[in-house]
Formats: sequence, C-alpha cells, structure tokens
Amino acid sequence: MSSNRPMIRREVVSFARRDGRLSHRHQQAWDAHHARYVVEPGRSERSTSLAPGWVFDPAAVFGREAPLVIEIGSGDGEAVLAAAAADPDRDFLAVEVYRPGLARTIVGAQTRGLGNVRVLVADARPLLEHGLAEASVAGLRVFFPDPWPKARHHKRRLVDDHFVAAAARVLRPDGVLHLATDWADYAEQMQCACEDCPELEPATGGTTWAGHEDRVVTRYERKGVAEGRVIRDLAYIRRPGRR
Repeated sequence: MSSNRPMIRREVVSFARRDGRLSHRHQQAWDAHHARYVVEPGRSERSTSLAPGWVFDPAAVFGREAPLVIEIGSGDGEAVLAAAAADPDRDFLAVEVYRPGLARTIVGAQTRGLGNVRVLVADARPLLEHGLAEASVAGLRVFFPDPWPKARHHKRRLVDDHFVAAAARVLRPDGVLHLATDWADYAEQMQCACEDCPELEPATGGTTWAGHEDRVVTRYERKGVAEGRVIRDLAYIRRPGRR
C-alpha cells in the first residue's frame, strides 16, 4: 500500500544524537547561572538550530568590545576555560550541541570567576553560515571533532570545504583557524580543505602543522596518544586585505 505522505529529507549533521538530560547538580547550575552564561538564540525547527535572521552580537552579550574567540565542539569546556583564564582580554564563546558539556563549562566558569566565557547550544554550520557577522572573529578553534572513521560516514565530518569557506567568512583579517585531530586521514582532509580556500594561508611561516602551545592537552588527547595515535594541529590565518 502506497503512502501519500511527503518524504522528509533529513539534514546530514556532524554529530550523533545523544541524551541531553542534565544531572540534578548540573541542572541546578544551568538554572542558577543561565542568565549570565547562556546565549539564547532564535531557533527554527531543531533544538540546535538557529533562526535565519539571528546574528550573534558579542558586544551586547559580553558588555564590551574585545577580540572574540569561538571554540566549536567545546565538550566539557576543558580547553576553552583554560584559554579564557589565561587571556582575560579576549572573550570566548563555547559552542556545543550537548547541554551536559555546557553545564560543566558553566560550573567551571563560575568556580574560576570567569566573566569572559559564554556558552551556546548550536550546530556549527548555521552559526558560521549566517549566525556570525563577517570578519567578526579573531580566533576559531575546533579541537578533536568526531572523526567518523568509517568511510561511509565521512560525509558527516564537520571540517570540509564548505565549513572552511564559512570559517573564512567570519574570521577577521589575521584571524586564526586552529584545528586539531588524532586521525591521520582527517588531518589530511582538513589540510586539503584549508589549502583549497583562497582566503587562508598557513599561520606558521608557510608550515601547515602547528604546535599546541595555545591550548591545553585534554583528556581526549591523552587517550588518543595512549592508543598510539599522532596528534596533528593545523593553524591557518585569514589573509590580510582580502575583504
């Protein structure tokens, strides 16, 4: 028997859908500090979506004019909290699709007394495509995104040509895109996407592979090293004068 219902085409996303329920402690922290730390955008159909007309306003959110650094896939906030504590003259936006990780980030920010951190539940793609103003970001960081190691799942990898082009759009001249992965073929994919983008150039004097001096070594990274994987950092700069 045929059905007259229209076929719904599901959007391919770079993250798996997981339970986003918070523990009692983290729900309390989310509720208590929501107004200070959580950015609430306009939404469309999904809980991680952004309404087409919504654009992040860092000056309004942070209450000052300062260089903006965004970490996409911030997890529990280990890296972004360390960076914010070390660089109080910059503002940091932690972007993550899983509320438990952002709740832990809020707890960490509150414990450390950090006023230069905010969190946003959002899919990175619409954020870069239309949720940020052009040339508004000083640094964009993606550390250890899901590698989707099976070949049939590579289409779900976050960092591809489209992602890099969108990243270049929001980076200000001399802004830096910093990527890190412990999967060799994903590192090569990242490198190709960045080198194919005419707006970007290697940030380390013509060398693609960068060090990790400006980020902490996370628990995930230590696990990868223990399993024998090699860590690759890539840093690309937005070419000056290209706008």
